Formats: sequence, structure tokens, C-alpha cells
Amino acid sequence: MNWLTEPSLQGSLYILAFALIIYGLMGMTGPRTAVRGNWIAAGGMGLAVVATLLSGMADAWLIVLGLVLGTVIGVPAARKVKMTAMPQMVALFNGVGGGAVALIAWVEYRQYDGFAEQPLHVSLATLFAALVGSISFWGSLVAFGKLQEILASRPLTLGLAHRPLTVLVFLAGLGCAVGNPLGIRSELLIIGVLVFAALFAVLMVLPIGGADMPVVISLLNAFTGLSAAAMGLALDNTALIVAGMIVGASGSILTNLMAKAMNRSVPAIVAGGFGGTASAGALAAIGDQTVRGTSAADAAIQLAYANQVIVVPGYGMAVAQAQHAVQEMAEQLGNHGVPVYYAIHPVAGRMPGHMNVLLAEADVPYDQLKEMAEINGEFAHTDVVLVIGANDVTNPAAETDPNSPIYGMPILRVNQAHSTIVLKRSMSPGFAGIDNTLYFEPKTSMLFGDAKGSVLEITAELKAL
Repeated sequence: MNWLTEPSLQGSLYILAFALIIYGLMGMTGPRTAVRGNWIAAGGMGLAVVATLLSGMADAWLIVLGLVLGTVIGVPAARKVKMTAMPQMVALFNGVGGGAVALIAWVEYRQYDGFAEQPLHVSLATLFAALVGSISFWGSLVAFGKLQEILASRPLTLGLAHRPLTVLVFLAGLGCAVGNPLGIRSELLIIGVLVFAALFAVLMVLPIGGADMPVVISLLNAFTGLSAAAMGLALDNTALIVAGMIVGASGSILTNLMAKAMNRSVPAIVAGGFGGTASAGALAAIGDQTVRGTSAADAAIQLAYANQVIVVPGYGMAVAQAQHAVQEMAEQLGNHGVPVYYAIHPVAGRMPGHMNVLLAEADVPYDQLKEMAEINGEFAHTDVVLVIGANDVTNPAAETDPNSPIYGMPILRVNQAHSTIVLKRSMSPGFAGIDNTLYFEPKTSMLFGDAKGSVLEITAELKAL
């Protein structure tokens, strides 16, 4: 036997690959080591692919072709994507992984004639992979559509029939999957699994409101990992099992942490999110109130003479690509002896860690980034809070209005600061689709305009002081 195809060599390469992947993931816990961690993990995955190719499979050229096509499509897409579009790119790329698993399951079913001569665990693992992989693919496409604003971010339903239809479709897909282990051999069964799973995914994600979308992305990412691990079990491929379990476990942990950060359960989120619009009563209660405007010059004076400043970044900062301008402003405040901190809500932006990545890109010192639990006690002792495009995560209605769709979600307690300056383009609601009562409080002033332009104007005024 050729030494290149020895099982011991392949096993050794797999162990080394997994060690690199895990070590690389450890590096992603901080912005200073994240890039290196990415490269190390990518190297580990590349080594796992090489080890798989060395197993002597007859159609290895198909894998090589897939790698080439994936590289040609994926690398330019990843390099050109804007940071504001990163969440939908993650959703799309994750969905592609789940779709690939579903297609492999279909191919395996056809190749082995419905697993008539295969062990029971092979058919069970393959059908599980088909079901979950299809859910991940189609659910991720819907999430991509909402994030890309191809679909409305508000909950979309079929009315009273939506939930019963969703349950019925899921049971139909599960029934098709159970048919095979019971001895029914028909390709229509695996097709039924894929189709009903696709319908279930679409019906599941459509009613989920925009505020829940970061949790949904994480959940679907976990689904992709679990489907890959199941497919690895069916194919007896160690690399797929380990990599899939890492993705599935980490995605599940992250989903749970984010759900807790929103004071929600994962089943409640899946059953239908916060909703995209406030109740008519809630809108009427604030509809006749006015906001207080300010100028860049007045904002600069407040900031320059503050005891400390807390910046609350949100998706509006990402859209305006204002992170570098914010860092320059913070440096100017430092020259005036004013300490600056950044309050990071767990679901700020449209994916986990969105704000951390943006600020790390602008070389914001990591010790200035404060998580919600750490910073919430500081707002009451802070002269000025600068909110840049953050909406739902600063809305006091989450704590004060039982009728609000986001009631119960932990927020950054910005309203406790002595003064709040909000940078926004307009009074349009956030991703959850509801008005922010913070904007109407007497301690809040609004500076309308592009976030980057407004921050640059404030910085210029600070330099002139």
C-alpha cells in the first residue's frame, strides 16, 4: 500500500488539523489575535482537506474542482463585501454549507439504493443531515433576504394558519425521514425530506422580527454544524464529525448566550420574534412629542467638558463606516483629558460581535470596549453618552412599557446618563420597527445627518476648542 494512503498518516494529519483549528479558534477571542487565529484555523481546515484527498478516493478531481470554484467565487466576494454587509454574507455562506450537506445526503441515498444494505445508523445520520441541512440552507436564505432588505425585516406571516401549517410541514418532513428506517425504499422520501424541510425553514424564519435576527443567524449556523457532523458519521469521515461538532457546539452556546442577553428563550424566538411594529397604543403615546436638536459645536462643548464619555455604537455607525472617525474623535477627547469608553450590547448590529469587529478595525484599544453587564452601572455617573446609530438596544421601553414588543430585553441604560446625544439620519425606527422613547426625553438631544459626517464635524470643533 502506498504510504500516502496509510490510515495512520491520514489519522495523524487529522489530529494535527484539528489541533490547528482549535488553536486558531482560541485566537479569535480577542481582536489582536483574531486575524492570526483565522489564518491558523484556515490552515488546519486546508490540512484536513489534504488528508481526505490522500485517502485514495476515485473522484478526488471533483473535490479539487469544487475547491477551485469555491475559491474563485468566495475569495473575491469576501474581499469586496462591506463591513455593513458582513451579517448577510455570514448568513449566506453558512447556508451554503447546510445546502452542500443536504445535497450530499441525497447523493448518498441514491448511490446506496435507499441504504437497503447499510447499517441503520448510516440511514438515520444521512436523513438527519438532509433534514437539518435543508433547514439551514433555506432558513439562511430567508435571513439573508431580510438582512439585505430584499424581504421586509418585520415579521411576515400567513395569519392564523401560519403556525399550524409550520407544524404540519415539519411533521411531513419528519414522516418522510422515518419512512426509510421502517423499510420504505423510494427516492421520493429523500426528496420529501428536502422539500418539506425547505418549506419549514421558510415558514420558521419569515415570522421572526429583525431584532431577533442575530440569534437566528447563530442558530442556523449551529444547524449547519450538526448536519455536517451527522453526515460525517454516515460517511465515516473524522474531519466532518469533528469540524461539524465544533461548529454545532459553538453555535449552540452562542445562540443560548445571545438569547439570555435578550431575556428570551430560543423556542420563544423561533416561535415568532419581537414583532416588527409597535402597537397602535404605543405609537399614539409618543406620536405628538417633539425632540430637541443640537449642533456639532454644542455637542463638542458638552463632550470636551465631560467627566467621561461613553460611546454606544450601533448599525448606523456601520452603515456610515464611521468607526475610524469615532476613533479620531476619541483621541481628541483624550487630548482634553476626557476618558472614552464604548458600550457594546450583545446584539448590537446584525450579527454577534459586529461592533467589536468594526471598532477593532479602527484600532480602538480593547480595554475601552465594555460589555453591557460591565458598563450599565457607569451610565448614572457619566456626563455625556454619544449614541451612534444604536436604536433598539437603548430603548427604555424595553424596561418601562409592558406593551412594547421588546419588553423584557436587557438594554444599555443610556437614559440614566446626565446627557445623551444621539446621531441619526432621521427619526426612522430601528430594526425591530418601533420608536425609541429615549429620543423624546428632556436629557436627549438629536444631531441629524450622516454619522461619519457628524462625528467629523464634532472632531473639528474639538480641535478648535
